[in-house]
Amino acid sequence: MHRFFIPPNTIHDNRVILRGDIIHQIRDVLRMRIGDSIILLDNSGFAHQTKLTLIDRDTVRGTVEDRWQLDTEPSTHITLYQGLLKGQKFDWVLQKGTEIGITTFVPVLAARCIVGNLEDVSGVRIDRWERIVVEAAEQAGRASLPHLANPTLFIHACELAARSGLSLIPWEEEHNRSLREALVQVPKSKQINIFIGPEGGFAEEEIAVAKEHGIIPVSLGPRILRAETAGLAATSAILYELGDLG
Repeated sequence: MHRFFIPPNTIHDNRVILRGDIIHQIRDVLRMRIGDSIILLDNSGFAHQTKLTLIDRDTVRGTVEDRWQLDTEPSTHITLYQGLLKGQKFDWVLQKGTEIGITTFVPVLAARCIVGNLEDVSGVRIDRWERIVVEAAEQAGRASLPHLANPTLFIHACELAARSGLSLIPWEEEHNRSLREALVQVPKSKQINIFIGPEGGFAEEEIAVAKEHGIIPVSLGPRILRAETAGLAATSAILYELGDLG
């Protein structure tokens, strides 16, 4: 059954009124008909099985037939501070990271990013990122949408991460502390921040700044991972190690 995230105020007394882009999806892309059912996700953890009662040019109406609370969010809240990547690599990180269970994405401008400055990240690109997150969350059956923060400078990202949770920065030059060893320090809140560099990784000066903010360098093993792979590999390992995956 197809899933769609909607604003909570879309539903009143088990009656649903849908407008906007979702109309195109239901009517033109999926070619759904009156009597078909969909699942509406209100981003507060509840799912609403809804039967369609009207489909016209500007409005879709429906009736909620069942409602339940989803239990698909990991108890470990992971924020991925991902260095901005060229092409569609960042899109891929958002899509797969949402599927795996990342809670928050923070695009980071680091020294070796192809992007020259934050002004180069257009509103059109951010809009596309938001759509990717929503579509991936719907496909994966997430109970809540991951938060996509505004792009920020590396130093500001370090300052933000230092305020809560355990912060880790995988680095190919770290040979003494593994990811598993670092996870022993996970606080009860299970808030973990992961820093992943762009193509070319983080500069040594950035690693030094990260350490100054309490961000711990860790090793992901002997193999060098691509910038678009490292965060997903680290997230999967963390969720598995802490009992949130498999």
